[in-house]
Amino acid sequence: MAAREDLMALMRQFTVETDRYVDVASNRDSLYRTDLHALSIMMGAARAGLTVTPGLLREELNLSSPATTALVDRLDSAGHVTRRRSDVDRRQVHLEMTEKARATGAMLFAPLGRHITGVLDQYSGEELALLRDMMQKVTDATVAATIEARDDTAAD
Repeated sequence: MAAREDLMALMRQFTVETDRYVDVASNRDSLYRTDLHALSIMMGAARAGLTVTPGLLREELNLSSPATTALVDRLDSAGHVTRRRSDVDRRQVHLEMTEKARATGAMLFAPLGRHITGVLDQYSGEELALLRDMMQKVTDATVAATIEARDDTAAD
């Protein structure tokens, strides 16, 4: 089906363009791509009411323990996160985004958000609901493919 192939090609191109935008925006502010991914994970965790730990970042970003420590040190030194010991288990460290991180994220992604919102404003509520449903299912399928690829790698 040509429409399906066209849509798949457009989604691939969207991924490439999104990556390009993140590279340009992060380079402008001297942030690593992994730093931005970590902050994005932290924002999502905060929306879900989850506590962020270095272990969560290590797992979500597929990093080694030393790389995770370097990441958290970088974010802490840049003023993007604070570390706090857990009240329940003093050995566990909780990470919290700072206002500086939120402001930096807003500044980095405001142009992208503004342009995409301009496009979304052209669609009706019903069309947006359909697009939201499709994007959720595409995202879920991508997560499933990631798990499958990870399992295939582990089996080798």
